Amino acid sequence: MTAEAEVLGELRRLRARLPQLTGALAASADGLVLAHDTVDGAAESVAALTAAALGVGRRLTESTGQGGFRELLVRGEEGYVATYAAGGSAVLTLLAEPRINVGRLHLEARRSSARIGELVDGALNF
Repeated sequence: MTAEAEVLGELRRLRARLPQLTGALAASADGLVLAHDTVDGAAESVAALTAAALGVGRRLTESTGQGGFRELLVRGEEGYVATYAAGGSAVLTLLAEPRINVGRLHLEARRSSARIGELVDGALNF
């Protein structure tokens, strides 16, 4: 099984554990889609916007002495966008309904982002 297929499997398992997710994608830190499980065709634009937000998040955490980037949560009127570091070269971005339990979102996403990071970093070091 390829790393892409394993990452996609992780995204699907995450969506099964969190039914309030409306989309999930793994992307490289520079905005290239690695795998996605979304209902619409916006994966590429979400990945590009995630890369931009990641740059701001990294700069903000480092310049304020908070260390390396770990996660970013944006709450809109219609739900959440959450981005998590996934190893050294990837990110996990999730779209969620407004009724999601944010604590559970963080718990499950942190586990999945760690697994995705292992898969992506392992494939890059192969």
